[in-house]
Amino acid sequence: MIKFDSVSKTYVAGSGGLSDITFQIDDNDFVFLVGPSGAGKTTILKLIMRQIVPTSGSIFIDSVDITSKKYNDTVKLHRKIGVVFQDFKILMNNTVFENIALALKVSGTSDKIIKSQVEEMLELIGLAEKKFMFPLQLSAGELQRVAIGRSIIGERTILLADEPTGNLDPKTTWDIMKLFKKLEKKRTIIIATHNVDIVNSFKKRVITLIDGKLIKDERAGRYHL
Repeated sequence: MIKFDSVSKTYVAGSGGLSDITFQIDDNDFVFLVGPSGAGKTTILKLIMRQIVPTSGSIFIDSVDITSKKYNDTVKLHRKIGVVFQDFKILMNNTVFENIALALKVSGTSDKIIKSQVEEMLELIGLAEKKFMFPLQLSAGELQRVAIGRSIIGERTILLADEPTGNLDPKTTWDIMKLFKKLEKKRTIIIATHNVDIVNSFKKRVITLIDGKLIKDERAGRYHL
């Protein structure tokens, strides 16, 4: 469960912040964040990851107040959260297998478990036959599949995606979105996007932001901007 309680974030530059935002996202919910550039979508994702903290208000992840001054378990929080970016952020000198295994290696997981979990993930994302290839040998869609696999390995329960199809052609975009749909039963998924067709076709929950304010929050919503 993710809960924002009267959250505001003010930046010195003035744009991209939030003003008195309140919402709750339950476990295994699938949510689109929509709004024009600078509306506050990326700010919400950064707040959930605790990359930044709010100017005021509280944020709860699984009933824990991550905005409390006493909160000091960011490492544990990050083990719950996977992040997918528009530009993939893949390690170019590592193979597909090594990129996906990275988070497990950092957490000290044994080689035996890493091999088992990465092989399973490769099957899920459809890249089992390309596990020893390097990023330069892959298409943009395949790179994003690697990024998604890396973001959810290790049983992460929250998946955040910031314009995950922004650099992809239309066909590849839909292939990637089908992968997100496959993942939704076991994870909370929050996707910030400008893609009207995707939002309207999926008929999932849509949170609309304009100028840092929550304008609309709809189940089976549409892109209204």
